[in-house]
Amino acid sequence: MRMSAIWSRARASRAQIRTTLILLAGLCPAAGGALAQANYPTKPMRWVIPYTAGGGADLIARPIAQRLGEVLGQAVVYDNRGGAGGLIAAEYVARSAPDGYTFLVPATNTHTIGPALTEKLSYDPIKDFAPITQFDTTPNILVANAAFPPKTIKELVAYGKANPNKIAWGSSGNGSAGHLALLEFAERAGIKVVHVPYKGAGPAMTGTLSGENQLLFLNAGVVMPHLKSGRLRAIGFGSPKRLSTLPDVPTFEESGYPGFESSNFKGLLAPAGTPRAVIDKLHDELVKIVHAPDTVARMTAAGSIPVGNTPEQFGAYIKQEITRYAKLVKAYGIKAD
Repeated sequence: MRMSAIWSRARASRAQIRTTLILLAGLCPAAGGALAQANYPTKPMRWVIPYTAGGGADLIARPIAQRLGEVLGQAVVYDNRGGAGGLIAAEYVARSAPDGYTFLVPATNTHTIGPALTEKLSYDPIKDFAPITQFDTTPNILVANAAFPPKTIKELVAYGKANPNKIAWGSSGNGSAGHLALLEFAERAGIKVVHVPYKGAGPAMTGTLSGENQLLFLNAGVVMPHLKSGRLRAIGFGSPKRLSTLPDVPTFEESGYPGFESSNFKGLLAPAGTPRAVIDKLHDELVKIVHAPDTVARMTAAGSIPVGNTPEQFGAYIKQEITRYAKLVKAYGIKAD
């Protein structure tokens, strides 16, 4: 073999080696990132809750957070941040680094009703967040003071038509889910009622118990003790199906109002830009936890329906609810307090 041919082959081999090394070097950052995400999480995670401690969200989300920490080997710091109807908490998470260590447990006020009521929101409820999964749907139940004559939705409508503007209907405030539900139902039923807004669900329920108002939409888990004691009476569920804990209470749909719904939800959102590998890992573990028998039992006892859907399904649900509430707020000219 001629010497020139040998040198040519040697140069070709060196070129191939250089090309291979360049390709490997280019892959190193991606490989390093994949390895880091495979080891995720490497430090505690923070769940921000847009309520003060002790509310209905804690009842559902806190045990899930604790269980997730046990499964992943890193604690979940449970951070209750009330204020401005939850908007402060949502903005904090929207502006946090998308590194897989800060999350939001959203609320109707941060991601469905709030955007419809707030003209200049400091964050975008869709673009600034990456959905992970929805934990549950919690239907509101229409309850009445024990002395209120009607016992069914049909009787309520008949009573309302015979007594216009004589039913005091409470809510946790202007623009709340309960307020919008009563407006929608009253219009569909053709009755006129007096809206009595309170500063929160607690005072509203106290008003119903004392007879200051006769009716109130509220989370089933919150009113369950008063239903058992007989101080409040269940009229109907604002959900597509009945709850197993109150099997004798019909839904509004069963009572002749198809599509009527009043509910809230809990789930988990990350800041937009969070790596998909992190989203998928958390989704897979959270869905297992949501559907675990002990979680299902706890949710059912609290008046909630377990969900555990995909990130895409959760995102679509939020968009759907934003559209629905925006229409209601516009139709009734609701203004935030």
